[in-house]
Amino acid sequence: MTAKPVTEPNSISIKPYDQSTDSKKDQVARMFDGISGRYDLLNRLLSMGIDVRWRRVALRMLREQGQPKRVLDVATGTADLALALAADLPQAEVIGVDISEGMLEVGRQKVERNGLRPRIRLDQADAENLPFEDGSFDAVTVAFGVRNFENLDKGLRELQRVLRPGGHLMVLEFSKPTSPLIKGAMNLYSRSLMPALGGWLSKDRAAYAYLPASVQVFPEGAAFEERLQRAGLQPLRQRRLSMGISSVYIARKG
Repeated sequence: MTAKPVTEPNSISIKPYDQSTDSKKDQVARMFDGISGRYDLLNRLLSMGIDVRWRRVALRMLREQGQPKRVLDVATGTADLALALAADLPQAEVIGVDISEGMLEVGRQKVERNGLRPRIRLDQADAENLPFEDGSFDAVTVAFGVRNFENLDKGLRELQRVLRPGGHLMVLEFSKPTSPLIKGAMNLYSRSLMPALGGWLSKDRAAYAYLPASVQVFPEGAAFEERLQRAGLQPLRQRRLSMGISSVYIARKG
């Protein structure tokens, strides 16, 4: 597909492909299924590896809130964060869920190679309809996934539901730099280089046009913290990384 992402009426979200009859959820799953084989390579290449450091910072912020024993990683993708959680929290059980079976299969291979299958379980699930009981987890994490939710508020309410009282949510997501120079450079990079290189290597230019475009419509900073509060979560900390290219949010369920 080479269609441009389109904005959904009355929504902050956009879709990867120009097919109004398909839900964003279906399109996102199909998109990630299609690029799963090259996703890790492109992720490291296009981010120049800085996403690894971002995850380390985000996990350190989560650990400062305590030592969770049972963690749910939502939109786990190829399990990068799930693997990092298992390494950082050796006593914790980690469950990763994602809507894309293609991404999960890559993740399962990585879990197996690292000898972590007993401690990490990866299942296909919709973030807006999680198959877990209320209060099942000490912590919930999402890295670069909440902007792909079809209904952000519904997804956040679901994350809040499966957290135990006093449990913590950690969200790592892209944001928009405030510096005009950095913002201009990032706009040029995301609108030109990323779709060109990502499209060439993945054979899906629309996917790598959608991913940066979705950042532009995401309600970051105070606006996102307001959405967290609306979902019944108390924002505790927010930290902008790499001059605002990404942000970490920590919230607690009361």
